[in-house]
Amino acid sequence: MENNKLLRMDNVGIVVESLDHAIAFFEEIGLKLEGRATIEGEWAGRVTGLGSQHVEIAMMATPDGHSRIELSRFINPPIVADHRTAPVNALGYLRVMFAVENIDEMVSRLIKIGAELVGEVVTYQDSYRLCYIRGTEGILVGLAEQIRK
Repeated sequence: MENNKLLRMDNVGIVVESLDHAIAFFEEIGLKLEGRATIEGEWAGRVTGLGSQHVEIAMMATPDGHSRIELSRFINPPIVADHRTAPVNALGYLRVMFAVENIDEMVSRLIKIGAELVGEVVTYQDSYRLCYIRGTEGILVGLAEQIRK
């Protein structure tokens, strides 16, 4: 019997320029702000490999409480790369997918606050309606509505 077992996925991290704008975007999707904090010091840099750092974070939780997104705004060290406009076939982490009840209503609300539909809303095998949305700061999210159970 294996002693090491995965317990859960804790969160996905997204680095942003504006915590306020990113929080508002994810609140519009339906996540709740659990809290904000400042993380700094050499202990944090030992975890990330960045040395001394100063980062402002916000933790956002899904309504079921099982998944979280940690939004981070780096004050120090400065940002060194920007992948926000990478196409969906770029290497690396790309997007977070959310299950929603009414994809058309969600897309409409997100477009009203400046998000853009990447392609179109499509139906997959009469089971799901799916789309990608580029929101605040170019953050890419997927939306999925189950249409047949």
